[in-house]
Amino acid sequence: MRTKSVKKNKINVITLGCSKNIYDSEVLMGQLKASGKEVEHEAPAETEGNIIVINTCGFIDNAKAESVNMILEYADKKERGLVDKVFVTGCLSERYRPDLEKEIPNVDQFFGTTELPLLLKALGADYKHELLGERLTTTPKNYAYLKIAEGCDRPCSFCAIPIMRGKHVSQPIEKLVKEAEGLARDGVKELILIAQDLTYYGLDIYKKRNLAELLEALVKVEGIEWIRLHYAFPTGFPMDVLAVMKREPKICNYIDIPLQHISDNILKSMRRGTTKEKTTQLLKDFRAAVPGIAIRTTLIVGYPGETREDFETLKGFVQEMKFDRMGCFAYSHEENTHAYLLEDDVPAEVKQERVNELMELQSQISWDLNQEKVGQVFKCIIDRKEGNHFIGRTEFDSPDVDNEVLLDATKNYLKTGEFINVKITEATEFDLYGEVV
Repeated sequence: MRTKSVKKNKINVITLGCSKNIYDSEVLMGQLKASGKEVEHEAPAETEGNIIVINTCGFIDNAKAESVNMILEYADKKERGLVDKVFVTGCLSERYRPDLEKEIPNVDQFFGTTELPLLLKALGADYKHELLGERLTTTPKNYAYLKIAEGCDRPCSFCAIPIMRGKHVSQPIEKLVKEAEGLARDGVKELILIAQDLTYYGLDIYKKRNLAELLEALVKVEGIEWIRLHYAFPTGFPMDVLAVMKREPKICNYIDIPLQHISDNILKSMRRGTTKEKTTQLLKDFRAAVPGIAIRTTLIVGYPGETREDFETLKGFVQEMKFDRMGCFAYSHEENTHAYLLEDDVPAEVKQERVNELMELQSQISWDLNQEKVGQVFKCIIDRKEGNHFIGRTEFDSPDVDNEVLLDATKNYLKTGEFINVKITEATEFDLYGEVV
C-alpha cells in the first residue's frame, strides 16, 4: 500500500560514484527545474517522490555492486507500489545496459552517459540548450565542481572509462567562464576543476594543452576565491600551469595526480606512458616550482603480475615522496579492458593486505605532516556545522577526501562559505583542530 507522504510527480535523483557524476546529476536537475518539474537530490524516504532517477557508477567492482544494489532496492519499491517509476542512467547503465535490462526488467528505462535529452523526454521535460552550464548544485553553497572536459583518450590497460565516457572532449574557455560567473552569482567561492584528464584539456579544440590559459581566464571571475585542480594525468603534464599556480593567489597550491603505480614493469603493462624516473622527476619539479604544494595521488595494488618486489618498490616510493594525501584501490579485473586479457593472478586477500599496508604507511606520513602544522595559521573556508564543531578546510584540502579543520562551535559563530584565519592547535592523522585568529 502506498504511503501518503510520497509526493506525486516529484523526481528524486540519487547519485553514486565520483564528482563527475554529481556534476551530471546537477545538470539533469537544472534542466528538470527549468521545465517546471519538482526535483530533489537524495530526498529522505518519507518525502522522496514517486519518480526515481539513479545515476550509477561502473568503475570498479565495489562501485558496480553499490549501483546494482541501489537499482534493486528501487525496483523492489516499485514492485511494492511505493514508487511509480524508476529510471537508471550513468556509467553502469552505459556499460551494461543489455544485461541490466534482462536482469532487472522492473526498471522503466535505462539511459547511457550521453543520453540526457532522451532521459529528460522520458521524464516529461524538454532539453533546453540555452541552459548550457546552468545547474542545480547539490554541494554546500560555497563550492562547486566545474567539469572542463568529458571522456578520455588515454590507453590505460586497467580502465573502462573510455568505454563508458567516450573520447576526450574539452569545453571552450568562454563557456566555462560563463558557467563560473553563474556559480559565483549563486554564492560559490571555490571551483573544483574536474575531468577524466585535466592534462589533456584543450588539445582537441585548441590543438595545444591549454589548462594554463583556462586558469588565467577563471581567476578573473569576481567572487571566486579558490580554484582547485583534480585528476591530472602525469604524462605530458603542461608545466606552464605551475607558473600560473605560483603567481595567482586564487589557485590553490594543490594538485590531484593519480599515479597508479611506480614499478617500471607495472607502469609498462598498465600503458601509462611513463617510468619511475620520469614520475619522480615530475614530482620534484612540482615541488620546486610551487614550494609547499600539496600533492594527492591514487594508487592501484594487485594489478596482474604485481610481485612482492613491485609492491616493495611502490612502498619505498610512497615513503620517499611523502604525499600529502593518498588513496589506494585493490585492482579490479574489468572486462573489455586491455588488462582483462592478463591473468588476475594476485589473490584478493593479498590485494587487501597490500592496500592496508600502504594506507598504514600513509597514515603515519599524514600524522607527521599534520604535526608540523600545529602552531601555524592557515586561511580556511567553512563548509558546514556538525555537532559541536564548525568544519572547515585549508587550501591544501579538497572536500570529502582530505583533512578537515574542526573549530569549537561553542566559542565561535561562523557562516558557511566564510573565509577565516585559523591557528592549528592539535592534529591527528586526518584532522586538524584549531581556533579562530
